[in-house]
Amino acid sequence: MAERFENGFGGLTAVVTGGGTGMGRELVRQLTAQGCDVATCDVVAENMAQTVAICEADGNSGKILTHVADVSNEQQVLAFRDAVAAWRPHIHVLFNNAGIGGGGSIVNGKRSEWDHTFGVCWFGVYYNTRAFMDLLLAAPFGHLVNTSSVNGFWASLGPNTAHSAYSAAKFAVKGFTEALITDFRMNAPTMRASVVMPGHIGTDIAINSSKLHGNDPMTMSTEQLQEARARISEAGLPVDSVTDDALRDLMRAGGEAFRDMAPMTAAEASAFILASVQRGEWRILVGDDAVILDEMVRENPTSAYLPDFHEKVQARGALGGIGR
Repeated sequence: MAERFENGFGGLTAVVTGGGTGMGRELVRQLTAQGCDVATCDVVAENMAQTVAICEADGNSGKILTHVADVSNEQQVLAFRDAVAAWRPHIHVLFNNAGIGGGGSIVNGKRSEWDHTFGVCWFGVYYNTRAFMDLLLAAPFGHLVNTSSVNGFWASLGPNTAHSAYSAAKFAVKGFTEALITDFRMNAPTMRASVVMPGHIGTDIAINSSKLHGNDPMTMSTEQLQEARARISEAGLPVDSVTDDALRDLMRAGGEAFRDMAPMTAAEASAFILASVQRGEWRILVGDDAVILDEMVRENPTSAYLPDFHEKVQARGALGGIGR
């Protein structure tokens, strides 16, 4: 498959969902730097405008089309597809990158948050794949790149943190992409698919997810703070005597630490993804965290959800900043 990208991504057309921040922004930046034209969507127009400004400041030669769309809304995805179809006759690569965290517990969490997380992380992949299939098939070759996660093979953030919506969605993305290997070979021989499984990458996903779920620490209501206090206490961090303002600061700091203390930056992760796709790899583990965790889960899957498994993972040097 490497010959499909023998000249990199220059001269091709790509679609990147979630291009306003994090790995999505970096994919847009690095693709356009190679001379690839990129259409991208996001729910926040201002974030996409910043992405475009960065690419222009870098002097990137690739053109950019932006479109505001929530990938969990099929009608908005179809409108995005129509805008792309009016812009270019076909696309070569679709990066289903958009994601959101949240919806930890199906027992005592809010269904709206659970459904929103699952909708973005799974249905966003499904809707965009359906929507852009004809444009991919119209190209001399097409490639689908779906972002799953280490939580697509290990449904946990540690023994004290419920993580059901995100994990369920990422398992679905992984299974869907693997099934497409046979489906494409039989029914769409010009198509290929890759599944991306990042470990801890330095992005604003924790901060942005809180905002999109209406749980921005700086604007949360007293009732929301009480719910957050109980959730954080259950995770093993005693905050019963912490003031509301201090709790807000703690939650904000947690999101910033997830971004700033990650072992791999969004730029590094995106460069690795693009290089892996160019080499023709279909299973892409991003970061040492992902490699170590994949090895340990495969070695002894029945122990993967025992309380001490996360400690063993951290002892190997992985996921040091995630979960308790």
